[in-house]
Amino acid sequence: MGVRLYFPKGGSHLGRRMIDLAALSRSQLRDWLAESEHAAQADRLWTWLFRRGGRDFADLGGHGRVPVSLLRRLETEARVGRPDVVWEHRSGDGTIKWLLAMEDGQRVETVFIPDGRRGTLCVSSQIGCTLTCRFCHTGTQSLARNLTAGEIVGQVLFARDRIGDHELTAETPRRLTNVVFMGMGEPFYNYDAVADAVRVLSDRDGLALSRRRITVSTSGVVPEIERCGRELGVNLGISLHAARDELRERIMPLNRRYPLAELMRACRAYPGLSNNRRILFAYTLLDGVNDSDDDARDLVALLGRMPAKVNLIPFNPWPGAPYEPSPRERVRAFQEILLAAGLAATVRETRGDDIAAACGQLTTAGQTEEFSEAW
Repeated sequence: MGVRLYFPKGGSHLGRRMIDLAALSRSQLRDWLAESEHAAQADRLWTWLFRRGGRDFADLGGHGRVPVSLLRRLETEARVGRPDVVWEHRSGDGTIKWLLAMEDGQRVETVFIPDGRRGTLCVSSQIGCTLTCRFCHTGTQSLARNLTAGEIVGQVLFARDRIGDHELTAETPRRLTNVVFMGMGEPFYNYDAVADAVRVLSDRDGLALSRRRITVSTSGVVPEIERCGRELGVNLGISLHAARDELRERIMPLNRRYPLAELMRACRAYPGLSNNRRILFAYTLLDGVNDSDDDARDLVALLGRMPAKVNLIPFNPWPGAPYEPSPRERVRAFQEILLAAGLAATVRETRGDDIAAACGQLTTAGQTEEFSEAW
């Protein structure tokens, strides 16, 4: 466990309108190349970008792999999106959290959680958040801006670079197997960029992540739920955390706009929903707030026979948090009620809480100073 500090290179492309190749779909890349009659190079460039983790265009010039005219255009008009790492912090359980700087200096946090032969990357979709969920540290930080599709994909490319996860073989299988949009921000308030990023991540000739291994989680932005299922076909996660409107409005003000009845209707109509493709409902247990036996029974009644899985999350404290985690015995009792009613219910293992990388702990406010002092 330890902290490693890095210093951003700076935005060498600031002031110039550069094409971020990491943000383009394959068809968009082909169209851009066609402007200079290089469309035939699209597949080669795509493989270099995503299969080989290419970054330096000079690498494309060797052995005549691409025409010199294309190489010149790439060097003057394009870039490969990668954020700069400000610091890296490793947990005792193997979780890695990075503070990443975008070209304009704005920062986000990204977390990699290894689990045996699998590994999940938790990516951010916004810098800060528009929502003010009271149990979430990110909610204490106001929204700075949305991330672009390239900045979202860039988090994945960066993580693959750091863990050496490209040029895969049977002897060296991929370590990054799942991506969850559960980091900073509300993904459905940046839907278009998230959708473009999902399409790049899931391209079978690129990063080739199955859409069944991509989860987009929302706090309940109802209008985008059906659209997400229809257009993207990814797993849907719902940050629920309460089963009664009065309580949910208190801890998640978004519920005033999209109450539970409306949210549940959208979930039941989610395209592709089945017992093999369940919705994941996250429920953070707050001591004395939403963790009683009655709360558990309300949750059973709310979800009914919907194909669902409930992920019970012990609250992860942060400085100034207004809540405390529920005792372990209360968590077990809550889970037992759900299981007895036939609901699939698991208790999420807390990972990375020693480096503030656990669920609900991400924020960029004051982080550089905090970890610089620790280092």
